[in-house]
Amino acid sequence: MELLTKEILEKFRATGSQEHIPDPLIVVKYFTPWTNWTWYATEFDEAEWIFFWYVVGQESEWGYFSLEELRSVRSSFGLAIERDLHFVGKHISEVL
Repeated sequence: MELLTKEILEKFRATGSQEHIPDPLIVVKYFTPWTNWTWYATEFDEAEWIFFWYVVGQESEWGYFSLEELRSVRSSFGLAIERDLHFVGKHISEVL
């Protein structure tokens, strides 16, 4: 599965920085099919290939994660992180 498509990249470009927005728009949602971890990406830095997002797992927090790191995560059965194909942009307040 492609984690970052041209369409998603265009959405990130159109959204831009949301640093000072109290209720940022989530552009894309990623999840692990073998655990309860979920990442809600609100920004993407094309120069560094880094996402800014809210992650829900053992802890829930804002942070950064690279696209390469996202692609490299595998379960013990070889499963990979997936993109929620049915997710439509929502504000962070709508998913928390």
